[in-house]
Amino acid sequence: MAQNQQKMLKQMQKMQADMARVQEELTHESVSASAGGAVTATVSGALELLGVQIDPQILDPEDAELVQDTIVVAVNEAMRLAQELAQERLGAVTGGMGNLGIPGL
Repeated sequence: MAQNQQKMLKQMQKMQADMARVQEELTHESVSASAGGAVTATVSGALELLGVQIDPQILDPEDAELVQDTIVVAVNEAMRLAQELAQERLGAVTGGMGNLGIPGL
């Protein structure tokens, strides 16, 4: 029984190391999402907003609300895509076992 527990502990330690490696790799990856073709948001795999590009043609001072709403849509979609990327990469490490109750996942 002790050998099985040791084997399981080693597997958990390897999975933990692999998850830390994947989380580090995610900080170097990014995804972008566009809203209406007018605003593009780029988010890192670590869920940090890296940039927003705005088509100058939509910068009508009389329609600032449209620009604001478009930015929110683009950022939210980029965040969703970044979360999917992280789940996909971490899921490959955990073998689809969920987050195993490990904080930060």
